[in-house]
Amino acid sequence: MQTIEIHVSGKVQKVGFRSCVKRIAQKLNIRGEVMNLPDGSVRIISTGEKIVLDKFVSMIYGCPRAVIRDMKAIDREFHEFNEFTVIKPNT
Repeated sequence: MQTIEIHVSGKVQKVGFRSCVKRIAQKLNIRGEVMNLPDGSVRIISTGEKIVLDKFVSMIYGCPRAVIRDMKAIDREFHEFNEFTVIKPNT
């Protein structure tokens, strides 16, 4: 098992991107979280088998209405999550 952090920039807020990422993660049995960042980008932290995480990253590009300009994934210290959740901003 491995944990990665993914930063996605482009038109990725207010287009259903976080929900799309959650659906893909649940389909692939990946656990973690996705959240909007103040700079307009999205951060995803996900834990799963390496080969499945690679597939997850490639499937994110298929989210409709999102226009991904840049996506970077980095390894993180292993973190176990119970499920995949969408973190809502504090308002």
